[in-house]
Amino acid sequence: MCTMLRRRKPLKGDMGQDLSVEIFGRFSKDGKMGADGLLKFLQTEQGDSTSTLEDVKRLMERIRKENSAHLSIFSKVLSSSDFSHSDFVNYLLSPKHNSCLPTEVYHDMTQPLPHYWIFTGHNSYLTGNQLSSDSSDEPIRAALQRGVRVVELDLWPDDKGGVKVTHGNTLTNPVSLEKCLIAIKEKAFSSSEYPVCVTLEDHLTSDLQAKAAEMLTRILGESLFYPKTSDPLTEFPSPESLKKRIIVSTKPPKEYLEASAAAKTALKDKGLVKELEKEDAEQKISKAPVKHEGLSDKVATLQVSEDVPGAAMSDPTSPSPKQVAAEDSGSDDDDSKKNPHYARLITIRQVKPVKGTSTKDRLKVEETVKRISLAESKLKDVCEEFPEEVVKFTQRNILRVYPAGSRVDSSNYNPIMAWNHGAQMVAQNMQGLGKELWQAHGKFRGNGGCGYILKPKFLLENSPTGEVFNPLKFKQPEIKFKVKAMMTLGWDKAFGKRHFDLFSPPDFFTRVRLLFNAFFCVMFPQFLL
Repeated sequence: MCTMLRRRKPLKGDMGQDLSVEIFGRFSKDGKMGADGLLKFLQTEQGDSTSTLEDVKRLMERIRKENSAHLSIFSKVLSSSDFSHSDFVNYLLSPKHNSCLPTEVYHDMTQPLPHYWIFTGHNSYLTGNQLSSDSSDEPIRAALQRGVRVVELDLWPDDKGGVKVTHGNTLTNPVSLEKCLIAIKEKAFSSSEYPVCVTLEDHLTSDLQAKAAEMLTRILGESLFYPKTSDPLTEFPSPESLKKRIIVSTKPPKEYLEASAAAKTALKDKGLVKELEKEDAEQKISKAPVKHEGLSDKVATLQVSEDVPGAAMSDPTSPSPKQVAAEDSGSDDDDSKKNPHYARLITIRQVKPVKGTSTKDRLKVEETVKRISLAESKLKDVCEEFPEEVVKFTQRNILRVYPAGSRVDSSNYNPIMAWNHGAQMVAQNMQGLGKELWQAHGKFRGNGGCGYILKPKFLLENSPTGEVFNPLKFKQPEIKFKVKAMMTLGWDKAFGKRHFDLFSPPDFFTRVRLLFNAFFCVMFPQFLL
């Protein structure tokens, strides 16, 4: 009976299983692979010409210690560094010991910041949806540990004369600015030594800006970098020169108006709020994406009110949207009108556009450098209308793109268009999962996972004839790839131990997504790295 109910073994003909058995047999003896066998495998099969026998022995000893950490003292004594077949398979699929990506930084990090794509979060303090989730320092810590280099905080006055971080005029609960800054200080360089940028959207009076400046300097201490003078920069510093440093940038307070408009509309639907909260609760206990089809449809068809935004259940200590609109009308994108102690700390500055200035005019390259922000929908329009101007702007300046205010479920847009046009800070909600966010996680696994990816030369320089690269000018040639996933590891970690029937493990499939713009190589081969 027990034999009949035992989990089934891999079937004969399983290509991954058969291949691993065959290779293991060639480099092992009596069911065990020693250091000499693993070294021979690395040299003949993996093309490794640098590892020595001593390197392999140290590697196998590290793996033995990791594998025996849970064993009793007696079992540890008997454990061997030699690989069994299962040890060998686990080694092959280990991202830690046999990663297909280099773990060290391999790009030139001495170029100005605009030359890099930067791993960027949006509303980094939220634990879930944009309407009713909690604000906390924990998502900030988690994002920094995953390699995110840009975190965003929205600053509002609290009812005690201090500064809080929250998504204004929604049901989200606040967290103190001090708590968020402590989290940044403690985790900023846990995954990468390259600079962290703290983007602040402040809705503060001059006195509260001074309080925020005091907290920034006191908590971040010597890690906080800012220019020696208040003069506008003519070139941004490099990631290398900012190692172990934290810099401050700002974003326009008027972004809040768009998000508040969506919040006002969504909060009228109590059922939507409950569904968002239910999805958040399910996502917290699952490592797989949790999406309710009906909820996704509701969010996608959310009709945002066009009148002056406001939320019926907003935080009473937050200024009204009309007040914000009135106060921001003369200072939107203008850091020069902020409290001098606060403004002094800003490295990446917003520049106030002249009234009536078009987006195309704002993208003009000047002697001084700046950053502008565009919503995902605005970026699409701009890229379709004048793509060369966008690329040219991002050669020296920084472009930040952020999710539409209607994404109240903390979903994300496809980042590829923004990246293809050189946008450095493509802000994404880190609260959930999904293919858009996976694309970012995959992209920033490169360059040692440091959070900075050097852009290719065709986005940084004009062609020899002076032509600016246009990502939309040429159609992508058809190239066929065949990818065969032979073995996978770790799929079970997304589910609880009792998620499936004990005696019938499920059959899974692996989805591989390739993101490769081949026409880059065809049109500008002289600029390939």
